[in-house]
Amino acid sequence: MHRTRVRVVEEALDANNTIAAANRADFDRHEVTVINLMSAPGAGKTSLLERVLGDLDGVRVGVLEGDVQGSLDSERLARLHVPVVQLNTAKGFGGECHLDANMVRTAIPSLALAQLDLLIVENVGNLVCPAEFRIGEDRRVMVCSVTEGEDKPLKYPLMFRACELVLVNKIDLLPYLEFDLDKLLYHIDQVNPQACKLAVSARTGEGIEGWREWLLRAAGQPPAPGERPTQAAGRYAERQGRARVQA
Repeated sequence: MHRTRVRVVEEALDANNTIAAANRADFDRHEVTVINLMSAPGAGKTSLLERVLGDLDGVRVGVLEGDVQGSLDSERLARLHVPVVQLNTAKGFGGECHLDANMVRTAIPSLALAQLDLLIVENVGNLVCPAEFRIGEDRRVMVCSVTEGEDKPLKYPLMFRACELVLVNKIDLLPYLEFDLDKLLYHIDQVNPQACKLAVSARTGEGIEGWREWLLRAAGQPPAPGERPTQAAGRYAERQGRARVQA
């Protein structure tokens, strides 16, 4: 019984990867860079997108918004006058906790790919399943908020291992939390030493310029002057450490 179950899971992932390759071919044909943005519920994906979508230096950007139900996040992003397509998993997909390649494929006809340079797929909030299913993306980014604790990379290693950029959000709350940013960054390095890390606050705007520059690089734009995201996170942790010592 156990062997049958493993074989079924492998076959499902293989089928998903086949469809993901078809999606990728469509995106490549239109020269669209696709970012798969993932996180736990409430980490701040939508808020971080609100901070940058209106200021991408002429890059034509669109959003595929994934949710189990509702359109609250897509309505927020539509106010920025960017094309947004809502994809709910509760309608026809059994209320899945992630987007898979087939779901994205059903949405492609609604995406004006010829009019986009960059497509950001805001995945359903979940720290497990979204990392398991390729959707045809070029790059993967995850948001980890400081309210989640420093241990998340050790508890959910696949999510952190699958992403090349980790946005550590809600750093404006650090003075009010018993949270060690250095420990979180260390744990991320244990799981994925190649990942870039950027400490940000969607509320105050700290670190947002680094997030914006990363997206421009991903879309093929020349990098703007400034430090790399991983350096920014390290400098923030160093400042916080000095502040703790001085206190």
